[in-house]
Amino acid sequence: MNSPLAGGRRQAALVFIFITVLIDVLAFGVIIPVLPHLVQTFVGGDESTAAYWVGAFSVVFALVQFFSSPIQGALSDRFGRRPVILLSCLGLGIDFIAMALAPNLAWLFVGRIVSAITSASFTTANAYIADVTTPENRAKGFGMIGAAFGLGFTLGPLLGGVLGDIDHRLPFWFAGGLALLNFAYGLFVLPESLPKERRSPRFDWAHAKPMGGVKMLREYPQIWGLVAVVFIANFAHYVYPSTFVLFADARYGWGEKQAGYVLAAVGVLSVIVNALLVGRLVKALGERRAMLLGLSCGVVGFVIYGIADVGWLFLVGLPISALWAIAAPATQSLISKQVGADVQGRIQGALSGLVSLAGIFAPALFAGSFGFFIGPHAPTRLPGIAFLIAAVLLACAVLVAWRYARPARVAAGSGDEAASA
Repeated sequence: MNSPLAGGRRQAALVFIFITVLIDVLAFGVIIPVLPHLVQTFVGGDESTAAYWVGAFSVVFALVQFFSSPIQGALSDRFGRRPVILLSCLGLGIDFIAMALAPNLAWLFVGRIVSAITSASFTTANAYIADVTTPENRAKGFGMIGAAFGLGFTLGPLLGGVLGDIDHRLPFWFAGGLALLNFAYGLFVLPESLPKERRSPRFDWAHAKPMGGVKMLREYPQIWGLVAVVFIANFAHYVYPSTFVLFADARYGWGEKQAGYVLAAVGVLSVIVNALLVGRLVKALGERRAMLLGLSCGVVGFVIYGIADVGWLFLVGLPISALWAIAAPATQSLISKQVGADVQGRIQGALSGLVSLAGIFAPALFAGSFGFFIGPHAPTRLPGIAFLIAAVLLACAVLVAWRYARPARVAAGSGDEAASA
């Protein structure tokens, strides 16, 4: 077993971390439908200008996370997962309230920077799952985190759309309350998953530097192909926060409430896939084939989004795109099986650093291309351009996964996988 938590206590810990992630995702989800429109009010209502600013917000958010994620991973390896998660929840709660009070764009901008610094629980939650699950159940554990994301992004945007229809700032107050509630919950019920004897003997500053965690991945050549898949897939995934709300308004005339409903539908489908299909499909297909299936469905979904000129056709792509969620837990499981328990936090921090690195460049590409192709100088109006670019990127991830995540390579790093793949 990976952790001293055994039997019922291990199951309880999984429930605790599920709820912790769920509440954090809810807090982030409720502001998704309103943040772009709040930015738009600060720039005089111009959609194209708002798109560029939303892209800038996303770039800075990812840039800050690129610096902070490896530090958070190293801290959790040295001092345990619990204190990192708790400090994250407390910081997020205070920051959401500060953003609710923002009188101008600069204040809101600073608030997003603080959110990036404190949003540590997602990275640490992955390390927590690796601590308390056995190798054969790890994909199912990561799928549980995906289900928490899906449920949070079901209820969050739905609530955000309804609350935002009343007042743009109300979702920020709600998010702050949720994050503080999460802190109180974790303070009393969240157990530590990494015992003292299995922690790093010191804070690993070399791997906590901005590129230190990424450079650490060079020590594990057996996972390089999988790491590339994580990077490319997350790069493509940034198309959603970078463009969706403004895209839905520009192309289909959907307001905050309608966008919230669509995002809620995305969340429902994600919950179904993560809770009901991930474990079964990974067991039936093996992690490699499940990953390839998920990535391929993402490509098809993005193409539909990009070419859909009416709202109902966009909705047709939702269940297809939802199957992309199979890929992430399968990939995480393959990676986690090939590294030791004492470096899980740093590996997850390094992966989060790569995700943040993708986020430095992706929003500029997606929001910039969207803003240009709906602006006055576009050669043709093409609001779906960002989704088509994302489809091409995800197709590249399929090719990388096909080439580098072969059973023989994985088997060399983990005997358990030779049979399942």
